Amino acid sequence: MTRIAVAIMVHSLEQGLAAAARAAEHGADLVEFRVDQFADPANLPQIVELVERSALPCILTCRPTWEGGLYDGDDQTRISLLEHIGLAKRPPAYIDVEFVAYQRSANLRQKVGLVVDHPEQVRPVSTGLILSSHDFDRRPTDLLQRVEAMASAPACRVMKIVWKARSLRDNLEAFELLAAKHKPTIALCMGEEGLASRVLAKKFGALLTFAALDAQSGTAPGQPAVAQLKGLYRWDRIGPATKVYGVIGHPVGHSMSPAIHNAGFDAVENGFDGVYLPLPIPPEYEHFKATVGAWLDEPGLHFRGASVTIPHKENLLRFAREWAPAGKEPAANTIEPLAELIGAANTLSVRDDGSLFVCNTDYAAALDAVCAGLGIGRPGLAGRRVAVIGAGGAARAIVAGFAQHGASVVVYNRTIEKAQALAERFAGLPGKVVAAAMEKLCDSCCEVFINCTPVGMHPKVDQTPVPAELRPGNKPGAKADGKVGWGPQTLVFDTIYNPVQTQLLRDAREAGCKTITGVEMFVRQAAAQFELWTGKKAPVEVFRGVLAKKLGGG
Repeated sequence: MTRIAVAIMVHSLEQGLAAAARAAEHGADLVEFRVDQFADPANLPQIVELVERSALPCILTCRPTWEGGLYDGDDQTRISLLEHIGLAKRPPAYIDVEFVAYQRSANLRQKVGLVVDHPEQVRPVSTGLILSSHDFDRRPTDLLQRVEAMASAPACRVMKIVWKARSLRDNLEAFELLAAKHKPTIALCMGEEGLASRVLAKKFGALLTFAALDAQSGTAPGQPAVAQLKGLYRWDRIGPATKVYGVIGHPVGHSMSPAIHNAGFDAVENGFDGVYLPLPIPPEYEHFKATVGAWLDEPGLHFRGASVTIPHKENLLRFAREWAPAGKEPAANTIEPLAELIGAANTLSVRDDGSLFVCNTDYAAALDAVCAGLGIGRPGLAGRRVAVIGAGGAARAIVAGFAQHGASVVVYNRTIEKAQALAERFAGLPGKVVAAAMEKLCDSCCEVFINCTPVGMHPKVDQTPVPAELRPGNKPGAKADGKVGWGPQTLVFDTIYNPVQTQLLRDAREAGCKTITGVEMFVRQAAAQFELWTGKKAPVEVFRGVLAKKLGGG
């Protein structure tokens, strides 16, 4: 059973004990006392007391600066400390020693050999030796040689190998090391790209994964907080068969998708055996192809789908056209026709035979949000007049969806050429699509207005894409021209969800309009993905509750 160890940088006896107690409260199984800055011989009695009084079994580590730690003293002092602690009345569960130091120093091997359990030990000793190797810059070129050497060291009970991930693909090599089972193993990748190795350590049978006590106290790049690991990433429910999903983008650290999908896996009846992770992939197609292809080719990973966001929505379509699982052709994959027409997809689903289904849930979410706001079904969109503000990727999907269902769409954009290009792209759909300059918005007779620009998004929350002078009906003489303007007959929809209530929506409500927040679109597109992946009805109220908590409500 893989356990969680919380790493604690020790500064005093009281602080170390309090941190260990908090780690126990948060559900950790062990603590690692990092005594790098507390390893003065004068503090030896306090270190002994720290180990003896710890609320949890502990690993004792004094990491030197040359291995990424903070201890800058001499090796002799450090070795004496480890020896003394190992002979204490209540010794630590493990001591961690750098493999490089262990390999190069016969004196260290001898001293450590006196206090750890190994085949030639003549004393009753319970402490295990962790031999560790860290590279904070890259994957070690001699990674496999290090692993083999550690595995062959008789005194080594646990191998620990940690390196800075170059990409998500490095996690796969960490999983392979765990699967090899040379000895009990800890294999982790550092950095944002290495989070999967920490969360999925339990899936692949690692001895331990490491977590921080809180967001401010990590001892290595990319360590999640223990509460985050246990709560957000569903640690207690992860097993060998757990399906893996995620959000692919660059960047993705801000994404709220992991919070809502993991909460959804918990909330559905009988639960769903899945975990959803942030999956950062650099913008270039080559990175997307290599990484997603490698994850799909790893059978033990059970990678079954992903939400795909900026800048990879176009890359997903290309990937589905070019990639195929072993023994199949790309033609085995299915691309939703409207996603193909839009030129962007946001959802990857892996079917049981390994082939892919790729679609766009953004447009469907927008359609359904507007239909709910108008109190109609999708057929009722035919002939409706819809104004779309913006001509980027979000606008492209929404224009296609409404035009496909027969609505008359006007694309307003500051650069009229972009609006015209978008209108021409969808000229063959049932609904009419035309372009107009932003200054013409005040003349609009549309009944639905949809903002697809980032104007008004956090942190520039006081901005709006529709200032007073552009609002329909606010033009001098508008009433005489028969332009009623914004009012109860108008629906205003902002695709921005942070903040929930944008300046645009506040202005629209003040004018008496019906409004829809971006939360509705976000929840609905996520719900469609969730149902595609799980075959279960999405707990949309749970999704809304998670977003409300994170965004501070409406």
